[in-house]
Amino acid sequence: MRNIENSNEVVLEKHDDVVKDQQKDRPLRTVRSFVKREGRLTKGQERILAESPYLLSHTIVDEVWDLDQIFGRQNRARTLEIGFGDGASLSKMAENEPARDFLGIEVHRPGVGRLLLDVEEKGLTNIRVIDYDAVHILKHAIPDGALDCVQIFFPDPWHKKKHHKRRIIQPEFVALIAKKLCSGGRLCLATDWEPYAEHMMEVMLAAPDYENSVEGFIENPTHRMPTKFEARGRRLGHGVWDLVFLKR
Repeated sequence: MRNIENSNEVVLEKHDDVVKDQQKDRPLRTVRSFVKREGRLTKGQERILAESPYLLSHTIVDEVWDLDQIFGRQNRARTLEIGFGDGASLSKMAENEPARDFLGIEVHRPGVGRLLLDVEEKGLTNIRVIDYDAVHILKHAIPDGALDCVQIFFPDPWHKKKHHKRRIIQPEFVALIAKKLCSGGRLCLATDWEPYAEHMMEVMLAAPDYENSVEGFIENPTHRMPTKFEARGRRLGHGVWDLVFLKR
């Protein structure tokens, strides 16, 4: 996710939404974990974003989704990836597991376009994508207990202390994800920033809805595909920390 969102080719937009505290009837600022950057679309990306049947419409973001209808089949094996970057890893997972459905959320439209072009080229039918805020989709669109895996790989670590509140892995967020996971469902995380890995572990160990699948971090993970971003980091000598927690 971070390799795309941290590109320098685009303009920042406002960081915060304004929502209403229903009990006190006053504005309440909600911190976003991302800064949306548009970037340039190729002609191919423009075409696929306009034509792909696998790109979900913003007109349905306030509805509770019937995932069987959206994917065109009944299935309990469903993975949500939040912030899939250029989509190469997600596409490969979908190619390797045709019996599993994959839902991807990414706010960077060139990355969405790249994924959809890859989906078209490979003839994949088990991916659906939306370019929207993941928190909104989780709150309003994903049914409770509908997923058996949620994965968030290499989210922006927001290095500066004053920005730590923008880190996506926070107690409230993982509690929201837990509602969407079935019993025994997995939350899979990865980062190449050790302080963020420690933060992730602290949040997850304190979360009452989860238990760690191993003692500590996952060594030599096999549950995800290596990413270009990860490979570049390893060449630079960066470590990678993986976590897999199970919903109780």
